[in-house]
Amino acid sequence: MAERPEDLNLPNAVITRIIKEALPDGVNISKEARSAISRAASVFVLYATSCANNFAMKGKRKTLNASDVLSAMEEMEFQRFVTPLKEALEAYRREQKGKKEASEQKKKDKDRKADSEEQDKSRDEEIDEDEERLEEEEQNEEEEVDN
Repeated sequence: MAERPEDLNLPNAVITRIIKEALPDGVNISKEARSAISRAASVFVLYATSCANNFAMKGKRKTLNASDVLSAMEEMEFQRFVTPLKEALEAYRREQKGKKEASEQKKKDKDRKADSEEQDKSRDEEIDEDEERLEEEEQNEEEEVDN
C-alpha cells in the first residue's frame, strides 16, 4: 500500500489530458480545480477497487476481474456506465485478440522462413558435396588415364 496519501493520486498529466478532452475548446481550468478533480478521481478509483475486491473475496478469489469491476459499478449506483464499460471491454478484448493473432502469425512466418533457410542451406550443402564428389571422380579418372 502507499506510504503517503499523495502516492495514491493519479498522474497530473493523465488528469490534465482527460480534463482537456472532456471540456470544449477555449475553456480553461484552474490549478486548484484540476487538483480537486485529481483527488476525486483517485478516491473514486480506490472506492471502485475496494468494492470490486469485495466481489472477488465473495468468489474466494484474490484476483479482481472485469466482472468484479462491473458488479462494483452497479453496487456504487453507476449503472449507466456499465453498458459503455462492457462495450469498451469487448473492444479491448477484440484488440488484444487481434494483436495475439498477428503475433502468432508473425511467429509462424518467422518459423517458416527459418525452415526454408535451413532447407536451402541443406540443399546448398548437398550440391557442394555432389560437386566435390564429381571433382574427385574426375581427378581419379584423370589419374587412371595418366597411369
